[in-house]
Amino acid sequence: MTGDESAHGFQPWLVTLRAGAVVAPSTPREPLFSRGLRIGSIEPELVVVSQLDRLLHEGTPLLRRGRQTEAGHNDNENEAAGWHVDGDTTRSLALVAGHLRAAGFAGAWRDEQLAVNGPDGQRLGTVERGVVRALGIPTLAVHLVGSAPDGRFWIQQRAFDKPNDPGMWDTLMGGMVSAADSVETALARETWEEAGLHTDQLQHLRHGGRLETARPGTDGRMGYVTEFIDWYTCTVPDGVTPVNQDGEVEQFVLMTAGEVIARMGEGEFTTEAALILADVMGL
Repeated sequence: MTGDESAHGFQPWLVTLRAGAVVAPSTPREPLFSRGLRIGSIEPELVVVSQLDRLLHEGTPLLRRGRQTEAGHNDNENEAAGWHVDGDTTRSLALVAGHLRAAGFAGAWRDEQLAVNGPDGQRLGTVERGVVRALGIPTLAVHLVGSAPDGRFWIQQRAFDKPNDPGMWDTLMGGMVSAADSVETALARETWEEAGLHTDQLQHLRHGGRLETARPGTDGRMGYVTEFIDWYTCTVPDGVTPVNQDGEVEQFVLMTAGEVIARMGEGEFTTEAALILADVMGL
């Protein structure tokens, strides 16, 4: 049996899904920096169309190109070529976010701040969740795979009015880790909000792995998705039923592994959920 096979058999759709987990930008992007450290990426066309390069704060441009010579080389060896957000990271990105929102290039506005980190994980500031894709800023999320004692999976169907992947099947819980959260506090909060469960009700709760996805955005706003997902597994005891609290879940159902695989093969699961569940099932 090869590495692409399991007790459930070879799954051609899974090969395609995994190949699409990390995809290069379809349109060239340039690095985005704050305080001299790379925090994301941006399409030069977005800067032009949204007129971000004309955004001023106290008479000074907030976003500018790294200094380059006519030959295309940086004329300041201490400044990388790309786009630089000047000033305090959080305050400057708040102004950038508001500008992108007014120009129609922000996603769903959540009034939720996400962490902005340098390459080594150093926290530089925060930014509104609705513009992280436009700015190519990496995000951190958490998912929980819940099983019943008989081995079936608790699966949620996302609400039909959600801005992303409405009506698709998903893990028991999946949510963003905000700037105010650790992975553990986000796990507890999102598990309650989405499934009405306290983590101390769950059995065999453990960290299962980390998934990385990177791919062009699909909403026409010149974005790029870069996300790291810490995923956990648990057993939901008999007699305990998930009940959504925040209106973001249409329903919860129990599915056998075979049912989950069949629906994943039909493209009914979100990409992230399908990749995580495939790992859980050893596909």
